[in-house]
Amino acid sequence: MTTTTTPFVPGTAGYGPNAAALVAQYENIGFADVHRDVLHLFPQRPSRVLDIGAGSGRDAAALARAGHQVVAVEPTAALRQHGQRIHAALPVEWIDDHLPALAVLRGSHRPFDLVLLTAVWMHLDAQERETAMRCVAALVAPGGRVVMSLRHGPVPEGRRMFDVSAQATAEQGARHGLAEVYSGRREDTQGRADVHWSVLALERPVVATAPGADVTKN
Repeated sequence: MTTTTTPFVPGTAGYGPNAAALVAQYENIGFADVHRDVLHLFPQRPSRVLDIGAGSGRDAAALARAGHQVVAVEPTAALRQHGQRIHAALPVEWIDDHLPALAVLRGSHRPFDLVLLTAVWMHLDAQERETAMRCVAALVAPGGRVVMSLRHGPVPEGRRMFDVSAQATAEQGARHGLAEVYSGRREDTQGRADVHWSVLALERPVVATAPGADVTKN
C-alpha cells in the first residue's frame, strides 16, 4: 500500500495550528479596507482573478460577489477548509497549491487579469522569490496586473518571514515582463504600531500590433 503525504511548505509555518483564530481575524477586516489604495487598479468588468494564499477566502469571496471568475489558491488545509465552508455559497474555485512553483495551477495553462498576493510574498526566501516571480508572471494575461502587499515589522513567533523591499520586488517583476504601476505604503489594518505594509502593483503591458499586421501568422 502506497501512502502519499502533503509536502511541508515552509512559508505556511504557524498557520495550520492557529487557523480558527486567524480566520476570525481575517474575516473581521474588510476587503475594501485592506485594498483601499489599489482598488482603482482592479478590473471593473467581470474578469479572471487569481488569489494566491487566499487564507479564509475573504478577498476571493468579495471579488466573486463583484462578478469575477475567481480561483483561490491556499496550501494550508485548515485555512482552505474554513474558507470553503464560510464562503460555500459563492462560485470560488479552491485549489491546493503553493509558491514558488504553483505546479498545479500552471499545469492548467490559464491566464488571469488580476493576481492577488496579499501578505504572502514575504514568506519566501530570495531563491524562492525568483522562482515565484517567474511562475506568477507566466500566469498574467496581457494588460493583467499583480497586486501584492509586503509586511514589515517583527516576525511573529513560529512564522517564517523575510523583510522584502518593494523596490527590489518591482525590479524582479521587470525582469519577467511586469511593469510597476503603483507603489505605496500603508499602516497596519490591525493597528499594530510596529508593523507597516508596502503595496505594489505590477502590470503586463499589452503589445501593440502594427496596423495591417497578420496576427495569425506563425
